[in-house]
Amino acid sequence: MKKRIVYPQPLKKGGRIAVTAPSSGVEEPLHHLLKASKEALEHSGYRVLEGQTIRTNDKCVSTGKEERAHELQSFLLDDTVAAVIPPWGGEFLMDILPLLDWNLLKANRKPKWVLGYSDISTFMFAYTLLTGHATAHGTNYIDMSSGQLDGTSARWEAVLSTAEGETVEQASSEKFQSAWDFSKPGFQLDTPTSWKILGSEDDPAYEISLEGRLLGGCMDTLSILAGTPYAPVRPFVRSYCREEGVLWYLESCEMNAADIYRHLWQMKQCGWFEHAKGILIGRPAGYGPVKNFALKDALHHVFDGLGIPVLYDLDIGHVPPQLTLVNGAFTKVKASGGAGNVTMSFV
Repeated sequence: MKKRIVYPQPLKKGGRIAVTAPSSGVEEPLHHLLKASKEALEHSGYRVLEGQTIRTNDKCVSTGKEERAHELQSFLLDDTVAAVIPPWGGEFLMDILPLLDWNLLKANRKPKWVLGYSDISTFMFAYTLLTGHATAHGTNYIDMSSGQLDGTSARWEAVLSTAEGETVEQASSEKFQSAWDFSKPGFQLDTPTSWKILGSEDDPAYEISLEGRLLGGCMDTLSILAGTPYAPVRPFVRSYCREEGVLWYLESCEMNAADIYRHLWQMKQCGWFEHAKGILIGRPAGYGPVKNFALKDALHHVFDGLGIPVLYDLDIGHVPPQLTLVNGAFTKVKASGGAGNVTMSFV
């Protein structure tokens, strides 16, 4: 019997947002960003509950794995919390996955929105697959420190405010940020955005429409879950989206073209792209070709034989701004002429 995705209650003004660091915390020189993010969310009408893990970081983690797991799970089960937003990602979130009570989380009748990207997607991917609860891949807590996000990133609020049965739309950005500079507030969007359709890059009139249920995250960390109990992709697809198929969204940080190919090859061999209706690839961060092997080559090598349409250089992940994509949501994507739009239905 087909199962239904469970969507958290819509985020409302006055709602309580919990901040915890299940991966990396924030070191003292950047604590001013935590302060600014808290002020920005409170100014927007939310209450902020900061956990004990967010202001320390040593050996790439905020604190011990037991403390990280306990705080995250406590917030997820706290009926006074409406959403959980980590400060940012990190390296070793996978350490906490065996320490979480997955049966208890799945049985929770009031699931919370979890919003973030990078290593946080390691948890969100496993959480949606194991519980059937929707999660939101998008801007993180530190990104909100500017007090005024660009129009694309700011849609996180509209997405998390969407109720079950409703629809929310987003559009591609006009410009993206070519480099990070924490000394300046907000994003510095300086380069024109151009969504690309694999194989039709030279035809600006070519249009493409895709639909399916969203699933994905950061390739750097998701691929390590393959073969573990925390990535039951095939059972999830059979139970929740065999009819509609899957729209995979994937982004990368610190991977060159060869790395990306290896990660996608592994996912393909694990059967993750069975029943895929399309692939959405975010702008790669820290990226470079390997000699004359580029991102396009990696994508052609993996997907040409599968006949799966691919869009790349989308507003997803580590190169701001970014869309807010909900794992589990039935989604339609249209693209042409370097631009596109995304319509998510919470059904």
